Amino acid sequence: MFKKILIANRGEIACRVAATARRMAIRTVAVYSDADAHANHVRACDESIHLGGSAPKDSYLRWEKILEAAKATGAQAVHPGYGFLSENEEFAQACADAGLVFIGPPPSAIKAMGLKAESKQLMEKADVPLVPGYHGSDQNPDLLQREADRIGYPVLIKASAGGGGKGMRVVEKAVDFAPALASCQREAINSFGDDAVLIEKYVQRPRHIEIQVFGDTQGNYVYLFERDCSVQRRHQKVLEEAPAPGMTETMRKQMGEAAVAAARAVKYVGAGTVEFIVEQRADGSMDFFFMEMNTRLQVEHPVTEAITGLDLVEWQLRVAAGEALPLAQDQLQIHGHAIEARICAENPDNNFLPATGTLHVYRKPAATAFQRTTMSGTSAAVRIDDGVREGGAISPFYDSMIAKLIVHGATRDEALARLDAALAQTHIVGVATNVQFLRGILRTDSFAHAKLDTALIERERAVLFDQEPLGLPMAAAASIAHTLLEEAASASADPFSRRDGWQSHGIAMRPFAFEFRGEPQSAELSYLHDGGLLLRVGEVSGPLVIGRFPTGELEVQFNGQRHTLDVYEDQDTAYVFAAHGATRIVAIDRLAHAGDVHAEGGRLTAPMPGKVVSFAVKAGDKVSRGQPLAVMEAMKMEHTIAAPADGTVEELLYMPGDQVTEGAELLRIAG
Repeated sequence: MFKKILIANRGEIACRVAATARRMAIRTVAVYSDADAHANHVRACDESIHLGGSAPKDSYLRWEKILEAAKATGAQAVHPGYGFLSENEEFAQACADAGLVFIGPPPSAIKAMGLKAESKQLMEKADVPLVPGYHGSDQNPDLLQREADRIGYPVLIKASAGGGGKGMRVVEKAVDFAPALASCQREAINSFGDDAVLIEKYVQRPRHIEIQVFGDTQGNYVYLFERDCSVQRRHQKVLEEAPAPGMTETMRKQMGEAAVAAARAVKYVGAGTVEFIVEQRADGSMDFFFMEMNTRLQVEHPVTEAITGLDLVEWQLRVAAGEALPLAQDQLQIHGHAIEARICAENPDNNFLPATGTLHVYRKPAATAFQRTTMSGTSAAVRIDDGVREGGAISPFYDSMIAKLIVHGATRDEALARLDAALAQTHIVGVATNVQFLRGILRTDSFAHAKLDTALIERERAVLFDQEPLGLPMAAAASIAHTLLEEAASASADPFSRRDGWQSHGIAMRPFAFEFRGEPQSAELSYLHDGGLLLRVGEVSGPLVIGRFPTGELEVQFNGQRHTLDVYEDQDTAYVFAAHGATRIVAIDRLAHAGDVHAEGGRLTAPMPGKVVSFAVKAGDKVSRGQPLAVMEAMKMEHTIAAPADGTVEELLYMPGDQVTEGAELLRIAG
C-alpha cells in the first residue's frame, strides 16, 4: 500500500479522500490556490503545496506544477478527485511517465470514454443500448442542424467532452437550434477546451439512473448497484438516492451487466460510473439507454457507500496499489435506503444564480463520521461531506457546492424524514443557499411518492419557487423578540432599556419598520404596565410572549402560533430558522444605506464576479422587457442578462472578454 499520496483537488472531495487515507495510515499532500490558502482541505492533509493563482487555469489545472509537488514531497500516487484533471488522459499519462500511480483508470480508458461521440460508437459495438442520435466527427453547423431535424425535436445538444451539465442545451424547435448550438459550443470551449458536440433525441419523462462499477488490474469487475439522479436543475444533479425507487431485480441485473460490459470494453480499472437515461412507459415498464461513462469517483458516491457499507475511496486506493477487488459480485448486498442533498450557494428563485460571500453562520446537524463498516450494512444515519467552515468564503472561482448532506435509513420514507430533519438543522447565513428549496422538493407529491423524472422541478414549480414558510407576522415577531432579548442582555443596568418597558407614566409604544419579500412593512410594539407585550404587525395584533432556552433558541408565541426559533443577525437582516422552514426580514430603520431601492433606473449590473462573454445588442438598439442583452460566465456557467423593461440601449460599458466585479454596470438603457 502507498505510504503517501497527493490529492490533486480541493474542497470537500479533497477532505473526503484525506479522511480515508488517514484511517489507512497513508500520509497526504494537499495542493492549493491563492484563494484556498486557508481552506479546510489544506488543514486536513499532512503537507501542502501552493500551486498559483485563484483561477483553476492558474492552479488546479496546472498539472506540471502538481507533478513537481508530488516529486518534491515524495508522494507515490496522485488522487485526482472529481472535476479539474480527474478525466484528463494527458495528466494520467504524465503521472505514469513520472513514475507516479494515477488513482483512476488508465489513460486509454479515459480517452475512450472522454469523448461522448466516440464512446457511443464503442458502446454500440459492445451491445450497450443507445439513444437515437448523431455522434459523428463532422461538426459543420448546417450538418448538425440537418441531423437534429432528422432525429426529430426535442433534441439534446451535448458537449462531446463535457460533463456536469455544462455545454448542454435542450432544443424544442428547429428555429432555436442555431443559437443554442453557438451557446453550447462557447460553454464547451470555456469548460473543456473542445467545442465538439453530439445530438441526441431528448427522451420524454426520462429518469437518470447510473451504475457504480469497479474494475481491478486482474480483470475482475463488479457493479455496486444503482443511484437515481433524476432530480436536476440546469442538467445538474440536486438530489441522489440509492437504490432507485421502483427498480426491479431483473432490470437492476440488466443495467449492472450492461455497465460492466461498458467497463470491460475499455479495460477499465478503478471506480467509474456508467450513466443511463431511462424512458418510462405508460404501463410502468422502462427501457434504458447508455448516456456516458464518468471515468472517476462521482459526487454522489456516498449514497452507494451508505447502502453497501463500503468505503469506495479505500477500494480505489487498494485497486490502484495492485490489489484485487475486495469482494465479488455475489458478496455485494443492498441495505436500506440513502439520499444525498447537494447544498449549494445559489438563489433558486433567481434561476439558481450562484452566490458568493462569507459564511457568517454555518451550523450543521449532528453527524456520525463516516467509517468503513462490515457487510452488515450499518451506516451513519447522517453524514456531512464538506470543505468549508464558519467564517470561510464561497469564492467565485469554483463551483457553488457548500456541502453534501447524506442520510441513511431502513426505508425510503425513513431516509426522507431524516433528510428533512437534517436540512432543518442546517443554518447558513452570509450567502443565499438552496436549503429551503431542497426541503420543498422532499415535500412535493412527485418526490414523496417517487414519481421521478428529470422534469420534476419544472413540474412542481408552483410549490417550489417563491415560497414563504413562516409569513410576515411570525418573521417580524421573531426579529423583534431577538432585538429585545439582545437589548436586555446588553443593557441590564439601564432601567430605561429594560424589556419590561418601565417608564414613569403611560404605555410605551415602539415602532418598527421592515422590508419583507421586497415590500415595506410596519410593526408597533406596546409595553404594558403588567410587563406584557402587545404587538401589531400590519393588520395582525395580539400578545407577544418570548423567551430563550438554555441552548440559545428563542421561544416565540404570537398570532396563535408558538415556535422554537433560531435567529441570526447579519447587518440589517434577521435570518429566522424554524422547524418547518426559514425566512429573512430586513429592519429598514437600521439601514445605513437607506434610500429608494429603484434608484438604479436603467442600469444593468453584474449579479456576481465573472467575465463578459458577449453582448446581443449595441448602442441605439431598442429592446423589450425580458430580451437577452448580454451573456456572462461565472462559476463555470453562462448567465444571460435580460432587459428589466422596454427602452433604448444608450451605452455598452465593457467589451467581450472583460472581467467584471459584482455590481459592475454593464450597459445603460434609457426608458
